Order: sequence, then structure tokens, then C-alpha cells
Amino acid sequence: MTDPVRFAIVGSGWRSEFHIRMAKAAPDRLQVVAVVTETDAEAQRIAARWGVATVRTIGEALAFKPEFVISAVSWPAMPGIVRELVAAGAKVLAETPPAPELDGLRSLWHDVGASGLVQVGEQYTRMPGHASRLAVTQAGAIGTVTSVEIASTHLYHAVSLVRAFLGVDMDAVVVNARTFTAPLVDPLSFNGWVSDPKPGPKTTTIATLDFGGGRMGLYDFVENQWWNPLRARRIVIRGSLGEIVDDSVTRLTSEDPVTSPIVYRRTGVDMNLEGNEVVHASFDGRVVFRNQWVGTNLSEDDIAVASHDAAVGLWARNDGPAPYPLAQGCQDHALGLAIEQSARTGADIKVESEVWA
Repeated sequence: MTDPVRFAIVGSGWRSEFHIRMAKAAPDRLQVVAVVTETDAEAQRIAARWGVATVRTIGEALAFKPEFVISAVSWPAMPGIVRELVAAGAKVLAETPPAPELDGLRSLWHDVGASGLVQVGEQYTRMPGHASRLAVTQAGAIGTVTSVEIASTHLYHAVSLVRAFLGVDMDAVVVNARTFTAPLVDPLSFNGWVSDPKPGPKTTTIATLDFGGGRMGLYDFVENQWWNPLRARRIVIRGSLGEIVDDSVTRLTSEDPVTSPIVYRRTGVDMNLEGNEVVHASFDGRVVFRNQWVGTNLSEDDIAVASHDAAVGLWARNDGPAPYPLAQGCQDHALGLAIEQSARTGADIKVESEVWA
């Protein structure tokens, strides 16, 4: 059996605990060797809750010989921590975004881009649904993908999905965005359920991303859409031979236009006693996604995070490709910033070749 991937974490907040949970769910594959905390109180809380070693400095964490280090700190702190880790020769997984603003991205790339030591924590393409749709599109079921409409997550995460489905890299983009505010009940947030919720103003941002050559993305996000159960998530992927709407695939065959579903095998339903998780997804009788974490009962987002951590581990061991290099994370955030700038100014924003391209 291959030894578990060993990683350290800088930071003790919500994002940090995501990765600790993955390691606790699959200790045979992932292992947290140390967590760097800012205060003794945070160290005591993390140690008591998770039973992992805590330290106060990056140097102390590196003494545990992790194969890579996750930087799970605040946006303003991220560039400095990444620089410190790279200067120490560590391989890094930086949570999104790698720097808060465009100049910060450029500066970070100038300092550490050539090192090849930095990956970015962008897991959305590894979620079961998106991974299944990517497999279907990459097999050519709907021909050449020309547009992606996504209404589920925000800015750089949404951009990463648009770029993945379109197969674009550092292509120039023209971004046009607008915002609209309307009342909406918001019964669930990061802090939990709200008692007696009332409608309040929520902003919807709509943006088009024109990559040229007829390729475009349509971004649609409502404040707190991640949590609000009153707003569905959806994705529409259109191609030259058909389209995918969520999990329904319509395409032209040699006989007629046909529609087939992407079907998920989920355990724990009705009398099934195998657990409670997605096992695989299939399309037209062919498995297009298989959960490599069966037995852990991880949620779909957790599956994506664990898969990304494992992929970074393979990269760190020189046993796999770079899963999401710094340049890709910079490009995603640059386009997300362009969406915000266009929405704020009402003007088209063109993002051309950047230093990381």
C-alpha cells in the first residue's frame, strides 16, 4: 500500500479544517502532520478537536517533512505566506485566490512563478457532477463546446468551470457585467439557519465573458447562492452538436436528436445499506465518473477537495501532473476581478495576456 500523502497546513480557520476533515476521513491516503496557528488558543482548539500536531511557525511545520504545505490563510496574508514557503523550498497548495488584487497577482507571479512550486486549491472540476459533464463533453457527445452558462458559485470558481468546459487557456477575454438588486428571503447562511427570515435586498450579478471565436461564458450569481436553498444551481453547456442542461444531454445522432441523462448511483437510498454516498455516474451505459473515496461518506464537495489534495500529493511526489498551477489560479481570479470591475463601472473590461501567460 502506498503511504498516505503527508501535508502541513498554515492557518486554522474554516478552510484549514476542510483539509483536516479529509485527512481524518481517509487516513490511509491523507495525513496532516502539523498545523501552524497564530495563537495558543487556536492551537489548543485545533489539537483538542482534531488530534493533530500544532506549531507556531512555518519552520517548525517543515521540520515534520510534509510533502507539500497548504496555505489556508486570509486573502491579504496569502501572498506573503506563499513567498515564505517557496523561499523555504516547500511545495505549496495555495487556497483561492493566491492574491487579493491584480497587482498582487502580478507581483506574486514575479516572485515565485518561475519556481514551479505553487498549485492553487481549485476543486470544482472534481465535483462528481462537473467531472461527469466534463467527461461527456471531452468524449465529443455535444461536439465542440461553444458556450457555458453557470449559476451556482462565484467569480474565480465559476470562471474555472467556464474555462475548463470551453477548453480555453490564457485567451484574451472581454467581460461585460451588470448587477440587479431585488428582495429575497435568505433562510440559511454560513452561520446556520435564520429564525423567522424576512425578504431583504440581494444582488444578482450577470456577466458575459467573450473569448472570441464564438466562445462565451454566461455568469449568473445571486448573493449567498452557495447556501440559500431557495436558489437552485444550474449549468448549461452548449456545443456544435447539442447541449447539456444540468444532467440532461441532448445531441444529434446518426438517427435523430436524442436526450439521455447522466445517472448517479447513490447508496443509502431506501433499503440500501451500503452507506450514504455517490458511487459513480454513468452516461449511455458507460461509467464517466467513479468516486475514489467510497467508504468515507464524504459529501460531493468534500470528494472534490480530497481528490484535489490527493492530486497535489501525486504532483509533489513527481508521480502526476500539476493539478492546478499558479498561472491558472491567477487567470481565474483576474477574470473574476474583471467581472467585479465591469459591474462596478458599467464598462467592458478586456483581459489580455498577463505575465503568467
